[in-house]
Amino acid sequence: MLKYLIAIQFVIQIVFVQASLAQQVLVEAESFAEHGGWKLDTQFIDSMGSPYLLAHGLGRPVDDASTKVTFPETGEYRVFVRTKDWVARWEASDAPGKFQIVINDKPLNEIFGTQGRQWHWHDGGSVQIDALESEVTIRDLTGFDGRCDAILFTKDDNPPPNTSDILPQWRRDLLNIDNEPIRHEGYDLVVVGGGYAGMGAAISAARMGCRVALIQNRPVLGGNGSSEVRVWAKGHIRRGKFPRIGEIIEEFCDRATKSPAPYEEFEDAKKERVVRAESNIDLFLNHHAFKVETKDNRITSVGAFDTKTSQHKKFLGQFFVDCTGHGTVGYLAKADWEMTPEGRMGMSNMWTWDESETAKSFPETPWALDLKMEDFPYPRNHHGEWFWESGFDKDAINDAEGIRDWNLRAVYGAFNAMKNRGGAEEHKGAFLTWVAYVGGPRESRRLMGDIILTGDDVVEKRDFVDGCVPSTWSVDLHYPKQQYADKFPDNPFISIAEHDKRVDRAYGYPVPYRCFYSRNISNLFMAGRNISITHKALGTTRVMKTCGMMGEVVGKATSVCVRHDCLPRDVYQSHWSEMEQLLRLPGKTYRESVDAEFVHPGDALPMADGSGQAKGTNPDSLDGIVVDDRDAIKSKVWRSEFALPGFIGTGYVVARDRDASTIRFPVKIPSSDHYEVRIAYQAHLNRGSKVPVKVEYGEKTSSSLVNMKKPPQDDGFHSIGTFAFTKGETIFVQLSSEGAGGNVQADAVQLLPVDTNATRKVFD
Repeated sequence: MLKYLIAIQFVIQIVFVQASLAQQVLVEAESFAEHGGWKLDTQFIDSMGSPYLLAHGLGRPVDDASTKVTFPETGEYRVFVRTKDWVARWEASDAPGKFQIVINDKPLNEIFGTQGRQWHWHDGGSVQIDALESEVTIRDLTGFDGRCDAILFTKDDNPPPNTSDILPQWRRDLLNIDNEPIRHEGYDLVVVGGGYAGMGAAISAARMGCRVALIQNRPVLGGNGSSEVRVWAKGHIRRGKFPRIGEIIEEFCDRATKSPAPYEEFEDAKKERVVRAESNIDLFLNHHAFKVETKDNRITSVGAFDTKTSQHKKFLGQFFVDCTGHGTVGYLAKADWEMTPEGRMGMSNMWTWDESETAKSFPETPWALDLKMEDFPYPRNHHGEWFWESGFDKDAINDAEGIRDWNLRAVYGAFNAMKNRGGAEEHKGAFLTWVAYVGGPRESRRLMGDIILTGDDVVEKRDFVDGCVPSTWSVDLHYPKQQYADKFPDNPFISIAEHDKRVDRAYGYPVPYRCFYSRNISNLFMAGRNISITHKALGTTRVMKTCGMMGEVVGKATSVCVRHDCLPRDVYQSHWSEMEQLLRLPGKTYRESVDAEFVHPGDALPMADGSGQAKGTNPDSLDGIVVDDRDAIKSKVWRSEFALPGFIGTGYVVARDRDASTIRFPVKIPSSDHYEVRIAYQAHLNRGSKVPVKVEYGEKTSSSLVNMKKPPQDDGFHSIGTFAFTKGETIFVQLSSEGAGGNVQADAVQLLPVDTNATRKVFD
């Protein structure tokens, strides 16, 4: 009898739950069929529980987001919208992120985004639904970052639970999501994070014969090096002990001319194309990893969900690599980790603006930071650079949204000063062109490995047997800039970089492999800024190309693990000689499986030379007399580069207009004759259009201007003219950056004997 009563009660409960669910409709904002001008923001899922739509219109209302909603029945529904007033926590006046909910072309009376310091269910009142299929629209009213997580229609007057859990059961029930996730299994390596480190790991492992899943919670790859954040890729590659490392990064890295640069310079499509070309990689864009299952200190699976559909998936593999930057996978797996308690670097949100010949208005922003022109560094060259940074010592994980929002308040406050305050007269035609809503964080958790690399290890060049990734950036740590910190001492928004330049930037310091795996989770690798290092060492290893090379090493190590059925630690202890062989392979070398023969494609990049620098055209292979930039006499500031292909020797040097630098190429004349003088350079949009070039011979000087924005006329060389030189004299070809109208590139000078009977101008 008791069992019978319990059974009846259970059935009644099921019926009650089903009836309750039948009277509720949950619409996730991210699932809207048309996002219009609203952005899908996935940065803060771990702290607030969900992706959401963001009206990031730079002060201009964005286009509506809309979708069709099917109701179980007609009638009156109560409407709740999960949102917040994003400046309320600072008790700012007014609310910038106002928006409306419109149902079948009729807006609700309530204005949303106007209350609540935290995410909550904003009561929107009641609405009469007369059609089972209705159109629901989210209408932005300001263009200033209103945000909507979800909309609940209910015949119950009570709001839903206001938790920050990811995909809680009540949401799953209303969305009809199966509790059993879709399984994706059979992977040798599961990569979480699609920045430079994650891409390097995925491509490297795939080419070494491993089956790979690459999970990225954004719609594009590249992380901070994508068009969403626009940090140009830094850190030298293809040098040091294993100069083949970095060749994969060379395939997809950007060639941005500045930071931030226009979105197209970050080549999001190229990055995705390179990854999708690998048959061993399954790419999962718009998937957020939020759950880790372990057994016996080993990860068995990673749980993720589709940030557009909320569909839950489980990824099973032999090995996992945390390329999240925040060490999220390691943290969830209970890996050992550290985070510097004080003195941490912050997050940047860069921005750009432009000017029109006609006047442009910009709304007053009383809710932004109260700034005058002297309260911030003027955004020269129409862009706010890396030093628009805040969040020092704030909670970089759980309050990342607050840090980003403070940065937005700083940018809008600065532009308000330019448009509506002290700078108004000079900026009538100014308008914002881009403000990053995706933040660029620098520092949070670091996962601990068998070696914890210190800053002193790097500058003192401590030698580790397994050193393999060349770190060439100086120890670059950011702190609040005191000049701009007094007005907002609790959270300054302008930083200054302090550099320890004792790092060997030419050859690089070889970061040891033992920094790339967890010391207590046996099958977990890490690559990127969350590797096993100290705060000071992070200052040199955190730049993107360096992080990408870590990924390349992890991908190769995974293949060793799979091939020998061993763990990451065993690669160092028992298989390091084999690992070194893999580190010497060209980046494009591949094999079908870990036991297959290697295939070496004919289009592999040339091997870097003994100095650890990439090789271009050998000067000795060219006709005539060639003097490379390495043998030239330089004054002031010239920086070595090799990003643009087609150079002579091991690279070239570049100087800025404002550096007022000169470089002089000495050429000893072997015989009296007429010679054509030519200079080598690679054209680029940031090059000077009027580069001063002088040819000094005897007591004569010939001057000319070269437009380096245009490609050279002949095989990478530009002719300066033909001159009569005398045997034994040393002539000089000088390039100057002062007045060049842009950057000057100096690569090589070539002298070719010429037929004086040919028609050409000769300088005697």
